[in-house]
Amino acid sequence: MSLLLSGCAGVDAERLGTPVGPATASASDDASMTPAQRREHERLVASYGGAYEDPELKALIQQVVERLVAASERPDLKYRVTVLNSPAINAFAMPDGSLYVTRGLLALANDTSELSSVLSHEMAHVIARHASIREDQVKQAVLVSRVISDVVNDPDMGALAMQKSRMSLASFSRGQELEADAIGVGISARAGFDPYGASRFLTDMGRQAEIKSVGIGGAAAQTTPDMDFLSSHPATPERISIAIANAREYASSPVAATNAGERDRNAYLSAINGMVYGDDPKEGFVRGRKFFHPKLGFTFVAPEGFTLENTSQAVLGATPSGTEALRLDAVRVTGDQSLGQYLSSGWIDGVEINSVETLTVNGFTAATAVARGEQWSFRMFAIRFGSDVYRLIFAARNLTPDLDRQFRAAAETFRRVSSDEAETVKPLRLRIVTVGLGDTPEKLAAKMQVPDRPMERFLILNGFDKDTKLRYGEKVKIIAE
Repeated sequence: MSLLLSGCAGVDAERLGTPVGPATASASDDASMTPAQRREHERLVASYGGAYEDPELKALIQQVVERLVAASERPDLKYRVTVLNSPAINAFAMPDGSLYVTRGLLALANDTSELSSVLSHEMAHVIARHASIREDQVKQAVLVSRVISDVVNDPDMGALAMQKSRMSLASFSRGQELEADAIGVGISARAGFDPYGASRFLTDMGRQAEIKSVGIGGAAAQTTPDMDFLSSHPATPERISIAIANAREYASSPVAATNAGERDRNAYLSAINGMVYGDDPKEGFVRGRKFFHPKLGFTFVAPEGFTLENTSQAVLGATPSGTEALRLDAVRVTGDQSLGQYLSSGWIDGVEINSVETLTVNGFTAATAVARGEQWSFRMFAIRFGSDVYRLIFAARNLTPDLDRQFRAAAETFRRVSSDEAETVKPLRLRIVTVGLGDTPEKLAAKMQVPDRPMERFLILNGFDKDTKLRYGEKVKIIAE
C-alpha cells in the first residue's frame, strides 16, 4: 500500500536483496536502449515497485540467459533481464529484448530448469515476434477496486497512491502461447536444462492460483490481468499436457543422450535465499488480520474472520464467504471541509445523512456514516492522520447490528505506531533450510509465517505433493522473518 506521492535453525547465511528505483536497474543503464525504450522501461519498472537488486541472484539469472541465448534460434539477439520488486507472479518480454520477471515468480520456481522455462518462453515471444505484434496493444489501464467498485464514484480515490495505473499487457493468443511453449522447451533442452521444468512450473502456478482464489473472498480475489502471469499464461491441463509432450520429444532426442537435463535445485535455492517474500517494506505488511505500515506509522486490525491483501492502491479484505469486505485507502480532503461533510459529499451513493457522526479514534479526528445500496451496505470511516485522511470502508451483504459493532471495534484499532515498534516489524523472506533427522512436511510447515493453510502453502512453494517424503539433508523453502 503506497500512500505517498513523493525470513530458524538450519537456515543458510542470509543475503539481503535491495529494492531500488528504476533508474538504478541494470536494464535501464544499457546504452543500447533508445530514449523511448528507456522511458517505457522506467515506467513499467516503477509500476511494479521498482527493480530488485541482488548480486547473487542477478549472476545466476545472467548465466541461465547466456546459455539459453546460445542455444536459441537467434543467438544474435541481445536480452536485458530486470527482476521486479513485486510479489505478483509474472514475467513478460518487450520487442527490444527486455525481459522482466518478478520476485514473486522467482519465489515459486524451484530450480534452474523451471527458471529457464520461464525465460526461454519469454525469449520465444521475442524470437517469434509475438512481442512486436502485441506492442501496439500495450496501454495504461486504471486499476478498479475489487471492493465496492460499483458504488464508489470518486475521481480522486487513492490520490495519494504512488501509481494509480499499471502497465496492462494484452494477452497473447492461445496459438502464440503454445508456439512460445514449444520454442521455449526446445531452447531450454538444447541449453542443457531439464525440459520438464516448464510442466512442473505450470503445475505449481495452477496450484498457487487455486489457493489464492479462495484466500480473500473467492472469485473476488482474482488479481488484475496486468499483475498475474496466469492471466496471459494460463496453466490449463491441456497446456500442461502439451508441455509434457514437448519435453518427452526432447528427452528422447539425441540431445538428451549427451545431456540428461540440469535442474540444479541447490544452486537455485541458494540464489533466492533471503529474498523478500510478499509485501515490500515500503508498502506495509499484512500479518494475519493485522496491517502494519512502519513507514507511514500506523496499524489496524481487521475483524475476526477477515483475510487481508495488501495492494499498491489499498488494503483489501474479505471473509471466506465473500459476504463481508473492507477497503483501507487514503485521500486528500481540504481543510475547509469537515470529515462528516466529506462522507456525505457524494463519492459513495446511498449515504444516510442522519447516520453521519463525528468522533475521535485514538486521538485522531474522525467521522463515520452508513450507506446502503441494493446489494451492499457500508459502514464508512474517515480518519485524519497527519495531513492525510484514511478511509476505512466495511461492506456487508447484510449489515446487522452485531456486524456493525464489529466494524466499529475494528476501526478503533487504527492507531499510530512508535518508531521503536516500527523497527520490530521485519519483512517476510524466503528461508532455505536443511531437512534434519525427523523433519516432516508437517514440522517444517509449522514454521511458515503465513496467514493460513501453512501445509498447503509449504507443499506448493516447494513443488511437493501431499505424499512427498522429505530426504535428510535436502534443501527446502519456508517463509519467515
